Amino acid sequence: MTTLGRFSVVQATAAEPSLGCTIALDAMGGDHGPEVVVPAALRYLADHPHISLILVGDETRITSYLGRAPRERLRIHHATQEIAMDESPSKALRNKKDSSMRVAIDLVKDGEAQACVSAGNTGALMATARFVLKTLPHIDRPAICTAVPSLHGHTHMLDLGANVDCSAEHLFQFAVMGSELVAAVDGIARPKVALLNIGQEAIKGNEQVKQAHEWLVRSNLNYVGYVEGNGIYLDDVDVVVSDGFVGNVALKSSEGVAKFISQSLSAQFRRTLLTRLAGLIALPILKHFRRTMDPRRYNGASLLGLRGIVVKSHGGADEIAFENAIRIAEKEIEANIPQRIGDQVGRHLASEPYKESA
Repeated sequence: MTTLGRFSVVQATAAEPSLGCTIALDAMGGDHGPEVVVPAALRYLADHPHISLILVGDETRITSYLGRAPRERLRIHHATQEIAMDESPSKALRNKKDSSMRVAIDLVKDGEAQACVSAGNTGALMATARFVLKTLPHIDRPAICTAVPSLHGHTHMLDLGANVDCSAEHLFQFAVMGSELVAAVDGIARPKVALLNIGQEAIKGNEQVKQAHEWLVRSNLNYVGYVEGNGIYLDDVDVVVSDGFVGNVALKSSEGVAKFISQSLSAQFRRTLLTRLAGLIALPILKHFRRTMDPRRYNGASLLGLRGIVVKSHGGADEIAFENAIRIAEKEIEANIPQRIGDQVGRHLASEPYKESA
């Protein structure tokens, strides 16, 4: 445990990956619960001998999915309650103190686990994680961040729904957090950071975006300016920053377009005998395209700005997708993400250009 001023941060040391790190899994969260989480945990353990996992939830149900599988580096932590996907976050926070989600996050706070992964109710997860773990110094609000495919590999986007209304200061903090995450997990020394806007001209955008732009121009970040919605996937940028309302709409719209293209192509190739033959010839290309766009490869959104690591899996994730969320949690443990973000946000917010403009 490392201290940032009067705040403590649960973190892994550089040597811990080889000695082993522990991740708590909310086994009851999401649309499928232990039916997906348990097999995903077993698959992950088989390929990652230095990882230990804690399955949090109803012990009887979890055990029924484990069967006779080996339980080396795997244990069950019983929890008596579950949080429904449509449950009010405030009610869940008040009334579900022994929920699988709350207990998994408590394990991170208590140092029994270095990260938590949950496919449960997003609002409840954010509210509970913020209440239990607290935010890092200088961070007003946590943000949800995930990677999306692009022509240049992938781009990280934040915020994706945690903060509907954001000030310029929040956007600046998101930029610093996103840049530090990408630097750590992707090994990019100076990630290219952009602000999502309705145009690339200086006169475009609302006042919050314009003010954040001014601060970012004066910062030490590798800020490349505004990017429009299509630039998320076409431009050579590593981090795209927006408020949670715009970010969530952009992400869901993109997911819809990807599904529309996939389903339309499939329908066209099945239309006639000739199109079926054409589809057969194009099959290798189509398979590669499907792998590139497969949302399971990008499942796992980080809740950045907390004094602990929490990763949100899609509620409908299958075993492969949930495995990827566990992988993201492991990478963030190895990279000491909370500590790195705490250090960098404090350094950037203390910079003269920011203080002069604030």
